[in-house]
Amino acid sequence: VNDNPSQYRIMLSGTVKSPKISFDPVLLILMPVPLGMKTETTVNLIPQDYLRQSRIQVELPEFDCEDGDRICPFSVQFPNGQDIVVSSDGTNIQLICHIGFSSSRPVSYLENIFFIDEEEN
Repeated sequence: VNDNPSQYRIMLSGTVKSPKISFDPVLLILMPVPLGMKTETTVNLIPQDYLRQSRIQVELPEFDCEDGDRICPFSVQFPNGQDIVVSSDGTNIQLICHIGFSSSRPVSYLENIFFIDEEEN
């Protein structure tokens, strides 16, 4: 540098951390309720390693009934919004999610609910 013919070598190393979300609780079992009644529980979404704000979308499973109708008995609400926010110290603030179930037909099944960020993770 500055007309000095010496060679300089710079070594850089780093770790790439992919953003992820943990859930508390990790498994959700909703109580059986009478037809048409709603059961609901709260799940905490704990985002980690998000460097910028991202919005969470939810894909809810649908159920095929015997008569050919499709129903989606699940509902999801984010009372404080569904944006992953990075705080001033660089950590991510957890999100509160209310997951509900109500059906006018008798159903019982095991399904996944997918939470997807803007990068489709």
